[in-house]
Amino acid sequence: MSLYNKRGVSAQKEEVHAAVKNLDQGLYPHAFCKIYPDFLGGDDDFVNIMHADGAGTKSILAYLYWKETGDISVWKGIAQDAIVMNLDDLLCVGIYDNIVFNSTIDRNKNLIPGEVLEQVINGSQELFDRLKTFGVNIHYLGGETADVGDVVRTVAVNGTMTSRWLKNKIISNEKIKAGDVIVGFASYGQATYETDYNSGLGSNGLTSARHDVLNKFYAENFKESFDNNLSDDVVYIGKHRLTDSVEVISQKSKVKTTIGQLLLSPTRTYAPVMKELLENHFDKIHGLIHCSGGGQTKCMKYLPELPSDASADGVTSPRFLKVIKDNLFEAPEIFKIIQENSGSNNKEMYEVFNMGCRLEIYCDTVDADIMISAANEFGIAAQVIGRVEESDEKELVIKLKEEEIRY
Repeated sequence: MSLYNKRGVSAQKEEVHAAVKNLDQGLYPHAFCKIYPDFLGGDDDFVNIMHADGAGTKSILAYLYWKETGDISVWKGIAQDAIVMNLDDLLCVGIYDNIVFNSTIDRNKNLIPGEVLEQVINGSQELFDRLKTFGVNIHYLGGETADVGDVVRTVAVNGTMTSRWLKNKIISNEKIKAGDVIVGFASYGQATYETDYNSGLGSNGLTSARHDVLNKFYAENFKESFDNNLSDDVVYIGKHRLTDSVEVISQKSKVKTTIGQLLLSPTRTYAPVMKELLENHFDKIHGLIHCSGGGQTKCMKYLPELPSDASADGVTSPRFLKVIKDNLFEAPEIFKIIQENSGSNNKEMYEVFNMGCRLEIYCDTVDADIMISAANEFGIAAQVIGRVEESDEKELVIKLKEEEIRY
C-alpha cells in the first residue's frame, strides 16, 4: 500500500466516484466540470454550472508555518488556493468571467483566531481585485464561517463558484481526437502577475508533501496537525523544518527560499492567459484538463468515447483514445525534495502530483504555437508535452528519461 493510502487519502478518489456514480452526469459527461441546462434563466442557449473545491490540507501547512514564524500573511495564500482550485476548473470548460464566489470556512476557534479569518477573507478580495485588472470578474458574495472545533482540528478553507454561460462557448472535451497534441503549461516559475517564485506544487497531494518532507518536530509539537490514529511510520517522516533554506532556479536565476515557502506557494491561476485564448482562439481548443487530484493521470477521466468499429461479420470492436506524454517538463525542485524524502517511485509521484505541469490544452499540431506563445507572454513556460492516439484500450503512457510508466 502506498504512503498516500496509508494516510487515509486517495489520489483517484475511488470511494467518492463510487458514491456519486448514480447521479446525473450533466449535459456533457466528459467535460471537466458538471454542466446543466439553464435552470436560472430558462434559456436553451445558456448553461448553468456550480462548482465546489478548496485548499485541502494545505491549510494545515499554513497553520504550522504561522505558528513557527509568526507570519500571519501566509493565510492569504490559502485564500488563493481555495479560489484557484475552483476557478481553474471552470477555465477547463471555457468559463473565465462574470463568476459568483461564496466561501466556506470551518474553524476550531480555540486555535484559529479572528485575525486569521481576516487574512483569508481580505486575501480573497485582493485576488479578485487583481484578476479584475485582467478582465476576469469574480463577484464575492460572502459565505459561511462556522466554529466547529468538534469537527475540524484547525481550519478548512473551501468555496463554491457559480456561473451562467453560453452553451456554444463551452469546452466539453468531446472534440479531443486522435492526432491532437497536448500543450502543457508549467505550474512553477514566476508568471508576470505573480510576485514571487512559485514552486508549482498547487493544492493537491499536500498530505503526502507535508508528512514526507517535514520531520518529527511537528508530530511532537503540533498534535492537532494530523490524525493521531495514524501509524508513526507515516507521520512527519522527512528531514526538514519549514524554515530550512533552499535555493532554486527561476528564469535562469538563483532564488533563495525556504521549504515552507515552497510548500505554501499559492496555487497559480491560468485565468489571465486562458481568457486571451478562450476569447480569441476558442475554436482551436479541443479540450482542457486541470492536472489537480490525480496529477498527470487526471486526463484519463475526461477522454471522450469513440464509436465502435464494425467488422464484415458484424462483430463490433471497441476503440479508445490513448494519451502519450513523452516530453513533460523536468520536475521542479519541490517534487524532487518530496521524492527524496519519501522514497516514492515515479509512478506514484506522477499519479499524486502535477510534477510541474498543471494545465493541458488539446489541439491540432498547427495550433500548438498559438497556445505556447500566449503562455509565454505571461511569463509561463509552455511546450508540447504529448499526443493522443487511437488504441484498442484506454491508456496513459508517461515516458521519462529513465523509464516508461503505464496507467
